[in-house]
Amino acid sequence: MSRRSERQIIRLIVATGIASVVAQLLLIREFLAMFRGNEYVIALILFNWLVLGGVGTRLARWVAARTASRATLSWISLGLALLGVLQIPAIRQLRDLVFTHGSSVGFYPTFLFVLAGMAPYCLLVGFALPYSLFVLRGETPGFSGVKVYMADNLGDVCGGALFSFLLVWLVTPLQALLLAGLPLVVCGVLLYPTGRKRWPWLVAGGLVLITMSGALALEKASLLRPAGELAHYQESRYGRLEVYRDREQYTLFRDGVPVFSDQNRSRAEEAVHYPMAQLDVVHRVLLIAPESGMLQEVAKYHPEQVDYVELDPAITTLQLRYGMVREIPGLNLIHQDARAWLSATDQTYDAIIMNLPEPATFQVNRFFTTGFFATVRQHLTPGGIFSFSLEGYDNYLGEAQRRKVSSVYNTASRYFSDLLLLPGGSIYFLCRNRPLSAKIPARLAARGIATWYVGNYYDGEMTRERLAYLRGELEPAAPVNTDLKPQLMRLLFLQWFDKFQTSPLWFYGLLGSLLVVYLWRARREEYVLFSTGFMVMGSEILVIFAFQVYYGYIYTQIGLIVTVFLAGLLPGAWWGERLVSRPVRVMVWTDLSLVLLLGLFWLLLVRVGEGMTVEFLLFFGFLVSFGCGMQFAPALRMGGSDNPAATRVFSADLLGAAAGALLTSVVLIPFLGIALTTLALALVKTTSLIMVSRA
Repeated sequence: MSRRSERQIIRLIVATGIASVVAQLLLIREFLAMFRGNEYVIALILFNWLVLGGVGTRLARWVAARTASRATLSWISLGLALLGVLQIPAIRQLRDLVFTHGSSVGFYPTFLFVLAGMAPYCLLVGFALPYSLFVLRGETPGFSGVKVYMADNLGDVCGGALFSFLLVWLVTPLQALLLAGLPLVVCGVLLYPTGRKRWPWLVAGGLVLITMSGALALEKASLLRPAGELAHYQESRYGRLEVYRDREQYTLFRDGVPVFSDQNRSRAEEAVHYPMAQLDVVHRVLLIAPESGMLQEVAKYHPEQVDYVELDPAITTLQLRYGMVREIPGLNLIHQDARAWLSATDQTYDAIIMNLPEPATFQVNRFFTTGFFATVRQHLTPGGIFSFSLEGYDNYLGEAQRRKVSSVYNTASRYFSDLLLLPGGSIYFLCRNRPLSAKIPARLAARGIATWYVGNYYDGEMTRERLAYLRGELEPAAPVNTDLKPQLMRLLFLQWFDKFQTSPLWFYGLLGSLLVVYLWRARREEYVLFSTGFMVMGSEILVIFAFQVYYGYIYTQIGLIVTVFLAGLLPGAWWGERLVSRPVRVMVWTDLSLVLLLGLFWLLLVRVGEGMTVEFLLFFGFLVSFGCGMQFAPALRMGGSDNPAATRVFSADLLGAAAGALLTSVVLIPFLGIALTTLALALVKTTSLIMVSRA
């Protein structure tokens, strides 16, 4: 095979990497918006992506045993480019066809929907890489599999960088997929020889580009539509924002969840007057993600200063534009993460009112931990009050919800001597270091503050029996929620199953059985790469979740994190190929280095915590992926370097990464916490070190 012909296929592999990583990152963002920002969805996407890729890799081995041609590879490339653009509109439409509009979805339906939605594209991506190698080896026997691996990594890194630094800021999701797929279409068309034989590919490439361009018209039309008319759509750096108008009412949705409405008076009165009625004088108030109408209720106390903290400036812009928030005297808009703001400022407040949803994600959970409650106490004036709410109940507190409320109560009681829980549509927590009173309407009347909902309906909701029942249901032994051991995430994860009367044990059992069968049959070099893939993807999940805990937003940064975890693979693979003559020694030293690196990460988590910078988290990811890349060439050498060995090594890495993504997120972190999960990943790699040391 000529050098020119070889370069054509290598360029095609790079283009495939670019398109596939952009598609993966956009799928993560799409499913995050579709399933309410739940980080477990990230793990499900990565798991399904990697498993399906591994299956596609195995399929390539069986198909290529019969034929491996440039023509087929060209058609695969065109198909990938087209599928990349069409899959997101298809998934958006299927969401409301498969599930009831606006309903929450259980774990198993979510898993199966993500699996089915990604399957066509992921199987084809997994198939393309080894098939490209087989085409190269059909023309040049003995062509290095490491070169294909490095070309794929180069494309992955370029795709991640392109997405993180350009596409995510400048274009919409379908526009990004079109731009990322253009090189793949061009390389696929140019792969076939010149002359008359190329014209079918030129026609096919033109039709693919026309179809991809036409799909851009589906950008807004394919969005999930609640009742009403879409008034605004925006992909901000922190999430997907949509404003819908239903008659005269505007509702703001963030990642598919309604977060603000211009007509929710009862909620606004409860959130403001329950805590502020406890105060005799109000000078300064901090509002964290307030409900529409809360500012007007706060204004009734005539505070000198009202700080409104909202991470996303696009949200406050939309609130003001559509009348969901109206300015009041003393209002100060702060576009920053609320936890970061409190950690940096010296300001103290008479009232801190937090209006966040259930702590079902790491982004929200970090506002219900010992670390945040301690920070809040430091920023309250003597006698100041802190309030927030959890999902309420009608007449009976379910077991999962009881454990959740008890955990939050036990966590907050470490920093506040008096806690008052008020049941209703939401359970309001009033936290103070002075006595609290449940006679809120009387206190409001004494101050001459008029209300509609609280004044007329409070006594019917807050009966003595309901208050006593809620207090009596609290469990003193419920675990305290911390940043590194997010107990609420575990409780809400289990509540997710309880809500739909299912159990995670079936999933754990099936996954564990499949892993046992695979590992029992795996060769030594396959197990080493399996454990490396497990550890690397587990570390990536650790960094993603740690980033959420310490910095509070992942929607934009997910691209950068994934890119960094890919960036080390290329130089690692290059360096590993230089040392391939001593494969066992390379395996031993890289395994040892990875174990020590995880040990260092654990130590910094425990000792430094929030002091870990973004740069360190990214550098850690680069070093982990560098070690993983170094092991590919020695593992291929140990396996024999032929086509079957290449597919075994490719698939072992993918399956290990898939298992690491899922088990780390849905088993290890919820039950062990972030710190102990780091040690568990180090233990997995230690077993690989022991095995390869005995070679």
